[in-house]
Amino acid sequence: MMKLVSCGSRFTHKEGIHIERPQGAGNYAFVFFRSRAEIKVNGRAQKAEANSYILFSPNAAHAYRDLEKPFVNDWIHCEEQGLKEWLERLRFPVDRLMTAVDPVLVPRCVLELQHAEREKGPYRDEIVDLELRGLFIKLANGLVREAAPSRTSRYAEPLSRLRNELYGSPDARVSVDDLAERLSLSKSYFQHLYKELFGCSVVTDMIRGRVEYAKYLLGSTRLSVGEIGRLCGYENETHFMRQFKQTTSVTPSAYRKGTP
Repeated sequence: MMKLVSCGSRFTHKEGIHIERPQGAGNYAFVFFRSRAEIKVNGRAQKAEANSYILFSPNAAHAYRDLEKPFVNDWIHCEEQGLKEWLERLRFPVDRLMTAVDPVLVPRCVLELQHAEREKGPYRDEIVDLELRGLFIKLANGLVREAAPSRTSRYAEPLSRLRNELYGSPDARVSVDDLAERLSLSKSYFQHLYKELFGCSVVTDMIRGRVEYAKYLLGSTRLSVGEIGRLCGYENETHFMRQFKQTTSVTPSAYRKGTP
């Protein structure tokens, strides 16, 4: 079982920070940089841009310091016998600086980890273990995707937040023009960046979010198909039924009948 030694979410160091561990941390130290920093691993120095991360191995000599103030980061210290082999199976990079594919993922997971650590109950340790493993697996999964070009990385965080909003508010009636305007981008450039970062169009994500919510409502409420369509952001019931079938291969009514 993976054990959490300590963790911190959105730690703000107003006067900057300078960490030095010439003998290593003695456990696995994960750092997510929200601010620019300089890091040194086994004598090799490099610059860490915002929204990058690194997992230091227990005995790796390392140091990092701020390149801007205030310095903000998230961090985790964890350990487990056999963790090295597990990370190798994941092909998770150790002692290597990486750019986060989804800049929102790490802060969200670290915050959940903090909540899990404070929980009392017989399953707390199991919950912490699952949260830790989930973070590393999600990061490893993201690494399979091609690294985003620098022009995309600049907008990675606001685009990730926007994507989370689309899935979290499927009933919102927004247009691509509205979304592009929020980021002060032209519609065509916004669509290009979105697809380059997430591998699908923003319209596809909007439809997926609505259909997923519709599936939930069809399976857990007695609302009519028309009412569900309106709750999912559709003004036209026929349009809702058409998109639902195009996405799931079945009509809303057929989906409801097939739901246990």
